[in-house]
Amino acid sequence: MSGTRAARARYRHPVNQKMVDDAPLGARIADHVTGFMGSWKFIVIQTVLVSIWIAVNVGILAGLIKFDPYPFILLNLAFSTQAAYAAPLILLASNRTAQSDRLTLEHAASVGDIEEKQNVELLRGNTEILKRIVALEEQILTLEKTIVGLLKADPGANQAP
Repeated sequence: MSGTRAARARYRHPVNQKMVDDAPLGARIADHVTGFMGSWKFIVIQTVLVSIWIAVNVGILAGLIKFDPYPFILLNLAFSTQAAYAAPLILLASNRTAQSDRLTLEHAASVGDIEEKQNVELLRGNTEILKRIVALEEQILTLEKTIVGLLKADPGANQAP
């Protein structure tokens, strides 16, 4: 792909289209960052980095410059900065999730309404068919009675010459 990124797959579900495909750049970034920050990969990477930071600054890793001696004020500042940026991103992602849930429920309700209307129409059609079948059965019984009555009235009429 010469300098262009691959086209993203488009969603078919209307809620996904609105929440993912048509999402503004900031919302997509918030989703990706919070998705990464809530992963085991992030926890492992952060644990390794903090462990190295502490090892360097306590002097366990000899020969390296101690740039943040105990009580690790710079590390504390880094965590505070991370939290200051993470909190609004988490809130953005949480709000988007709530909006997505609302849209999904609204879509499900509208689909349910359509299905209910279709079921009512099917029931009406089935009722109409049943009424026609009952009417045809009554006509058949009437014709049978007429034929039996005619056969009884003229017993010789059903014999071949």
